[in-house]
Amino acid sequence: MQDFSIYLPGIIMAYTAFLLAIASPGPNILAVIGTSMSVGRKSGIALAFGVAFGSFTWAILTVIGLSALLSTYANALLIIKIFGGLYLMWLAYKSFKSASAKHDIEATELAGGKRSAFGYAKRGYIIQMTNPKAALAWISIISLGLEQGAPTWVGLAIIIGTFLLSIAIHVIYAVAFSTAVMVRIYGKARRKIQFTLGMFFGFAGANLLISEI
Repeated sequence: MQDFSIYLPGIIMAYTAFLLAIASPGPNILAVIGTSMSVGRKSGIALAFGVAFGSFTWAILTVIGLSALLSTYANALLIIKIFGGLYLMWLAYKSFKSASAKHDIEATELAGGKRSAFGYAKRGYIIQMTNPKAALAWISIISLGLEQGAPTWVGLAIIIGTFLLSIAIHVIYAVAFSTAVMVRIYGKARRKIQFTLGMFFGFAGANLLISEI
């Protein structure tokens, strides 16, 4: 139980960072929204599951990679956390910049015509796995919860937890944004959401950097 209480704050921080990261529409979210609006809710949900499994893959690869690196190089965690802190600060800057912009989200249908449910799921997986920012984001997220010498269950908790959150949130996007009304509502709240994201990313980034000074 003592180990649980030690690692729980970091795990919760990783979950929170992940949730707020997908609250800001990127290529994956915009693809889900656009598909739900232009093709239909079922296609959007299929795409959402593909994106979620992409996130699951990135989480596994990152945890395995970082765990192997930390077991070989004891000082690697310092570099990883500094990098993660700087990247989170960059996300904070991007969020504040987005909050000050006047444009709304631009969700469009995927190119290539309509697909089967499996086709949309596969496309969602490809979108997530080929997103160059995903690797950087996952390193930052995992570094918030993974400590030097952390037991295996910590990495598993982050992987499974973020996977379940990814399925839930992306499916919610697919269902909610199958109507144009929700898009307009989100558009009105976009600036406040982006500002909140900026505040959190700035706090999390500064916390990582300060903890390593």
